[in-house]
Amino acid sequence: MSGSVAPLTDSDIYERVVSAILDHRLPPGTKLVEDKLATAFGVSRTRIRPVLVRLANEQVVTLTPNRGATIAQPSEQEAREVFEVRRLIEPTLVTLFIERATADDMARLKHCIDEEEAARLAGDMRRAIRLAGDFHLLIAERAGHQTLGRILRELTSRTSLILMTYSASHAREREEATACGCREHMALLDAIRLRDPAEAALRMREHLTRLESQLRFAPPENAAPDLSQLFGAAA
Repeated sequence: MSGSVAPLTDSDIYERVVSAILDHRLPPGTKLVEDKLATAFGVSRTRIRPVLVRLANEQVVTLTPNRGATIAQPSEQEAREVFEVRRLIEPTLVTLFIERATADDMARLKHCIDEEEAARLAGDMRRAIRLAGDFHLLIAERAGHQTLGRILRELTSRTSLILMTYSASHAREREEATACGCREHMALLDAIRLRDPAEAALRMREHLTRLESQLRFAPPENAAPDLSQLFGAAA
């Protein structure tokens, strides 16, 4: 029938929740009430549960008996472990990317940097951080290593939670951080264009180390979002 909308799959629901986390619309500590999510997405509670279990397995959601699900609040140790693992795997991913990358692949990275810069200049720090994550995921996608790519996708979601929890609260400091990120991504892209894996790996490690160094381990207060308002229109 004309104008009909295809029903949401479990993967659709999962992706929309992850996107809301990456876009910083679901801050750490947000309670994910099954009934409210089911209503927002227009599905039964039984469709919501496996999605929450999947997110819990990826350590993006915390499931507590008799208390339900909440967006995870990473500890300082967990935050440092995430960056430690990213420094271990992303130099390998960027090396593999250089071996396979085409001119179109590099153009996609440049476009992502341009969009990130535009978001920063517009004051849209949430979008800038999301695009920064997309830059890394684009490299992983084309690197061709499915296992490391899957691990990085999970770590990117957790990194978004870490940045929401521990980024500097002052707006100017957040803007300066994203500006540095744009410059570092551009320097990394320059090394990729030169087909220099050693330099690209070094730039990647330095970038992740600087990003970690900007964390301030004193979580801010966040107002809980309305799940129906957040997901209802999409459903």
